[in-house]
Amino acid sequence: MTSRTDAQYLRLSEQTNRLIEFTDGVLEVLPRPTSKHQRILLWFYRTLFALVEPAGGIVLVAALPVQIRPGQYREPDVLLLLDRTDPRYQESFWLGADLVIEVVSPRDRKRDTRTKRGDYAVARIPEYWIVNPLDETITVLTLRGPAYGEHGVFRRGTTATSVLLPGWAVRVDDVFDAR
Repeated sequence: MTSRTDAQYLRLSEQTNRLIEFTDGVLEVLPRPTSKHQRILLWFYRTLFALVEPAGGIVLVAALPVQIRPGQYREPDVLLLLDRTDPRYQESFWLGADLVIEVVSPRDRKRDTRTKRGDYAVARIPEYWIVNPLDETITVLTLRGPAYGEHGVFRRGTTATSVLLPGWAVRVDDVFDAR
């Protein structure tokens, strides 16, 4: 496999209609999202947009890379900055985020639940939501020092809450029943 540079990755990610992540010269082509995956991430986008855009924040969806560190980029399903003038906000990729959401892929559960958990902690992203349609749970993680701690694991019939966004809460049933 040929090793790539950050610039080559960023050029490729702009030219293709695929989700591609990058770690130390290696391209990682991700599976195309399912319809259910898309409905869930767009549900979060609409909910967060209504909350943060009027307050001067910004929320976007994949495929916009977030630099974890030089030489590593991830493409979270949903990414948010509380302040659109934050210097991490860049046109081609962000240099971090305040909150990211990953909808677990049935083809690579470990990537979203374990690998990216470590990656987003390295990037110092304060809050990470893992939305798992496979077992219909939402895990909310908050950065505590160099690693994430669980704020909670929420199931159907309960309401998931945010530490970063006080007062923002989502009914788990609404997420997994998204249309």
